[in-house]
Amino acid sequence: MRQRADFLAAAAGAKASGSAFTLQARERDDVGPPRVGFTVSKKVGNAVERNRVRRRLREIVRLAPAGRLQAGHDYVLIGRRAALALPFARMAAELDGALDRLHREHRPPRPRRPQSAAGRNGESAR
Repeated sequence: MRQRADFLAAAAGAKASGSAFTLQARERDDVGPPRVGFTVSKKVGNAVERNRVRRRLREIVRLAPAGRLQAGHDYVLIGRRAALALPFARMAAELDGALDRLHREHRPPRPRRPQSAAGRNGESAR
């Protein structure tokens, strides 16, 4: 992702935080491949440190198992300073957990079975 509008749309979607990054996600109207954007603010450090955080985030996404990023979704990873010192395996585990939380919490509700009028009032239909 490269356009500001896509980043803003993802910011309005679901969020899951970890110690190394915040993951934002939104479902698009199409079923195309997942798109991923990365952002690291100047608060994280100088350009060398920001680029290092961005490279580490890109690599954990690249190494994520196939299917973890769902088709038709946009994802934005916002890097934090902790990503500089956190072990790579822990960052990958945080991404996996964040994706689980996002997709579990934001599934569409399952349709409910209609109940008979007698069943709604707590009476048996005998």
